Amino acid sequence: MRKIYLVLPEKCTGCRTCELSCAYSHQIDQQPGTPRIRAYNTKPPLEKGIPVVCFQCDRPACQEVCPTKALQRNLDTGAISIDYDRCINCHACYAACPFGNIHIDPINTRVAKCDLCGGSPKCALFCPTGALSYK
Repeated sequence: MRKIYLVLPEKCTGCRTCELSCAYSHQIDQQPGTPRIRAYNTKPPLEKGIPVVCFQCDRPACQEVCPTKALQRNLDTGAISIDYDRCINCHACYAACPFGNIHIDPINTRVAKCDLCGGSPKCALFCPTGALSYK
């Protein structure tokens, strides 16, 4: 049975632990990478947050526009993953995502999106409030 990534915005405090855990699990040259999740604060001072992450769509626009088929669904995790050996860095997937959940890494200008950390999303693992889970 495949697991599901569950987001409960009402439990999010906007602490951004998800962003930190994601950045450290996607390091580039032993430095934190670009987080694939964002926690937007709705009220100061960090009273509420809204975690925004890739929906792993059933018919992903990012995958459909990729000219090299670098975005493919991982059959084990269900995540749409990027094969950087095939990616030509055209950013078409970035433009195609209707939810803005693909990011450009400022360090290497490559696209970055949630890959569910290979089946063990660190954001869910470290979320202190249970706003994120992988069940």
